[in-house]
Amino acid sequence: MNSLLARPIIGLCLLAAGAVPAAAQQWQIQYFYDHAKSSFIICDMQFPSARRGAAVGVIRDGKREEPSSVVTADGGLNWQTVPLKEPPVSLFFLNENLGWLVTTKGLWQTVEAGRSWTKLPKLPTEIFRVYFLDEKHGWAVGPKKTALETLDGGQTWTALGAAAPEDSEDINYSSYTWIAFATPRNGLITGWNIPPRRFEAALPKWMDPDTALRQRETPHLSFTLTTSDGGGNWAAASASLFGIIARVRFSPDGKGLELMHYSETFRFPSEVYGIEWPGGKTHTVFRDAKLDVTDIWLATDGTAYLSGTAVRGKLRGVIPDKVQVLTSKDFEHWTPIPVDYHAEATATILAASDDDHLWMATDTGMILKLVR
Repeated sequence: MNSLLARPIIGLCLLAAGAVPAAAQQWQIQYFYDHAKSSFIICDMQFPSARRGAAVGVIRDGKREEPSSVVTADGGLNWQTVPLKEPPVSLFFLNENLGWLVTTKGLWQTVEAGRSWTKLPKLPTEIFRVYFLDEKHGWAVGPKKTALETLDGGQTWTALGAAAPEDSEDINYSSYTWIAFATPRNGLITGWNIPPRRFEAALPKWMDPDTALRQRETPHLSFTLTTSDGGGNWAAASASLFGIIARVRFSPDGKGLELMHYSETFRFPSEVYGIEWPGGKTHTVFRDAKLDVTDIWLATDGTAYLSGTAVRGKLRGVIPDKVQVLTSKDFEHWTPIPVDYHAEATATILAASDDDHLWMATDTGMILKLVR
């Protein structure tokens, strides 16, 4: 086993050969934005309770993009469209009613489960994501190694001293992107530094695939901030790694999963690690060249879910492909769960209110529920 920030790319693909689909479970469509001349690109989704949920994104019609969300108050049986005033980035809900919405221009708060939003005072800088332990105490992370703390529900923010950039780093290419707590006292913030390559492709990769595939993946700095006292103090660390830490999920007992994303030229599109917390020891639990895992979920009983899309060519994330979901209770034997055949995407998002209610959104405007 290796520490969270110092490990080689090890382990074998543990997808059980010939695994039988979990026939007692299946993913069924609850919502689909089906319009011929526009699309709904969902960027995040949260279900703070079994009844209430919200998904946010933009409706794209040609070059025009309209920020929008859909909300449900009956567990996904019916969805209401709620226009947004700014392009959304991410969501966080503390309970059934209270939540925060990060946009490209600021931070908003709802006390009505996403049916209406109120903009909070201007942030000191741009952010990507927030996380709250209670109604007042929370954190925000973003570009240029931004890590902020609030003690008044987002009205005012102060910088975390431990996150201050080192003189040797190029701050313009460094970001903190994810926040997770294993317990109310043990928390983790992750990020990375990825400088531009000397010969960056001038065209999008779908227009110039040969150039994209020639750009070999190289190691880069990965950052963590950890706390063991509920955010009172944070310790910073960094190491050189391949890929970026895209997601970290914990169950209440501290058992965790970490999702790594790699470039098109890497052997695997993604890799999932099991985490022992506190301590940060990790080990590979899944990787497969034919499945690009884009989200992970860990139930309170330890059941793990991996969602992603099939990989059919060398260039990933360009054309939507079939959505696939795997589940495991031992992190060794992974069983596929049937997904409605209409579901195609380049990225997926998982959200759950409890172990019995799990949803999945796609960046192609679809929301599905796991039916047992």
